[in-house]
Amino acid sequence: MNLTLRIWRQRRADAPGALVTYQVRDVSPAMSFLEMLDVLNEDLIGRGEEPVAFDHDCREGICGMCALVINGRAHGPERTTTCQLHMRHFTDGQVIDVEPWRAAAFPVVKDLVVDRSAFDRIIQAGGYITAPTGSAPEAHSVPVPKPDADLAFAHAECIGCGACVAACPNGSASLFTSAKITHLTTLPQGAPERASRVLDMVAAMDAEGFGGCTNTGACATVCPKGIPLTGIATMNREFLRAARKEPGAGRRG
Repeated sequence: MNLTLRIWRQRRADAPGALVTYQVRDVSPAMSFLEMLDVLNEDLIGRGEEPVAFDHDCREGICGMCALVINGRAHGPERTTTCQLHMRHFTDGQVIDVEPWRAAAFPVVKDLVVDRSAFDRIIQAGGYITAPTGSAPEAHSVPVPKPDADLAFAHAECIGCGACVAACPNGSASLFTSAKITHLTTLPQGAPERASRVLDMVAAMDAEGFGGCTNTGACATVCPKGIPLTGIATMNREFLRAARKEPGAGRRG
């Protein structure tokens, strides 16, 4: 396949950016989208031009590093990570727009790379549990009902890619934050920090400048791991319960 790529190029956060057009030829349908970008970069380097900067790591759909808006959709036309999106989903001669995540809380570092450290700070605010030191406890010493275990695992699958933020018209991080809160709150090990966790993580989310959730559902639609939208309701419920115990603890973002 021969493709026309219109890629966002931006040297740094405070510099102007623009879509730059490139031609990529002889693209195999079996290539992943990132492999196609590798081919483009090899050609640019061979011509003495600066390659396109983009995030990637495992390339196995696990780490959540790859983060591209492709033709206006987070991760592209398929519900998967960008590294697992293959070129067979495009057609010969197609024009493809490639942009970074667009959110105030995700400033552009360079080209298609954005700073997603805001997610790290939300996790640091409360995404942990208290655990006694010493030897590992017996695996069955704390029984967990099967429905609770399934619910926790469903939310623990979040890889923090940020597609939910990029897809949300408000730039909300509610799906990400709720996944972390629901995962830990559902399990007995997360009970000691149950109230402080939701208050601290929601406060951190608001402080980072993410928008509020208005239940458009776009976040869950593009999530490559299928994190359920119902987690946001759980987060809101947990927040209201904790806020009643600690008046003035914070606003709901």
